[in-house]
Amino acid sequence: MSGITKQDGPVAVTGASGYIGSRIVEDLLNQGYEVNACVRDSSNNKKVDHLIELGKKASESDVNLFEGDLFEKGSYDGAFTGCAAVIHAGATVGFNRETPQEVYDGCFTENEHVIESVKKSGTIKRFVFTSSFAAVAHPRPEGYVFDEGDWCGDNVEAYKGAWTEENISKNRDIAYAMAKANTEKMIYKMAESEQNFEAISINPLHVIGPLMTENHNQFFSWQFFIWQLLQGNNFGSLDGKQIRSDRMLWNMVDVRDVAKAHRMATESNNAKNGSRYILSATDRSGELFTWELQKKLRELFPDIKDIGGERMENNKPIKDTYDSPRSYCKKAIQELGLSTYSIEETLKETGESYKRLGLL
Repeated sequence: MSGITKQDGPVAVTGASGYIGSRIVEDLLNQGYEVNACVRDSSNNKKVDHLIELGKKASESDVNLFEGDLFEKGSYDGAFTGCAAVIHAGATVGFNRETPQEVYDGCFTENEHVIESVKKSGTIKRFVFTSSFAAVAHPRPEGYVFDEGDWCGDNVEAYKGAWTEENISKNRDIAYAMAKANTEKMIYKMAESEQNFEAISINPLHVIGPLMTENHNQFFSWQFFIWQLLQGNNFGSLDGKQIRSDRMLWNMVDVRDVAKAHRMATESNNAKNGSRYILSATDRSGELFTWELQKKLRELFPDIKDIGGERMENNKPIKDTYDSPRSYCKKAIQELGLSTYSIEETLKETGESYKRLGLL
C-alpha cells in the first residue's frame, strides 16, 4: 500500500496539544495538510491557543479542533471522518500522577477505541502510532546497540520475575513499556486483518527541543529535566529532593525530528504494516552522560552562571555511569528520508524556548 499525499484528505492527530503532538500539527501544516487536531477540552485556552495560532500562520492549510477522549468509545469518530491518515500521539504517560494501571489503560486498553474509529472511517490508509523506546529496551550488557528488532519483552529472565502482568498495577515503568509494546502488536494484527490500512510505529527515546507553551514543561519529562539543569539543579533533584538518579546516558532526539518522522511515515512508500522507527540520537554526538551534557550546556549558555549536572569531584564524575541505552535513528534516515537537527541546535533552542516563555 502506498503512502498518502495532502491531496488524499486531512490527517487527524490525537494528543494534538501535547509536546510531540503540537509539533506534529505544525509539521503537517507546514507541508500543506489540513489537520484535524484532537484535544480533550477545546475550551482550555492554555492548551489550544497555540494550535489556533499555528492554523492562522499556515497559508495553504488549516487546523480544525475536535474533542476526543481516549476513555470514551466513539469520541474520535467525527474527527477521523474523511481522513487519509491518523497519527495517534495521545496517551496517558504518568506525568499527571496517574496510577500504573491508569497509565497501562491509557496507553493500551483504551487504544481499541481509537482503532474502532479508524475502521469506521473507511478512508484511512495509514495509522501511525507514537510508541516509545520503552517498547524496545530490555536488559542488555553495557554498550549494546538497540535497533527495531528489539522488544521490551525480550530477555525476560533478566527481569528476575518482575516482568509479569500482575506487576502492571504496581510498577509504572513496566505498565508503560508493556502498554506500548502490546499496542504495537495489536494495531499490526488489526491492520493485517482489515487490509484497509497500515499501522506503523514511531519509538522515540529522550525527546527534547523547543517548547511552544508553558504547558509543554510537563513534570518528569526529559525537557523538564533540561530545565532543571539550566536552573542549576543537580539532575534528578527537585526542591532539594532526589526524584531520580542523577547519573544517566542521555540519548537525545529533537522533538521536531520526531514530529517530522510521524508525517513521513504516513507518506513513505518504503514503510509498511508493522514498520517500526526508533527516533534517538543521529550519531554518538547525541549520546552524552550527564556530566558531558552539563559541559555542553555551559558552552551553549555562557550567560547562565550555574548549570546543574551530576555530582563531581575534581571535575570528574564520582562514579561511572552504566553505558546504556545506545541506539540511533538510522532506519528513519534511510527509509523515511529524515534529516535531523544537530545536538547543539536542539539544546540551544530548548534553552532559548524556556527563556522566551519566561521560565528562565
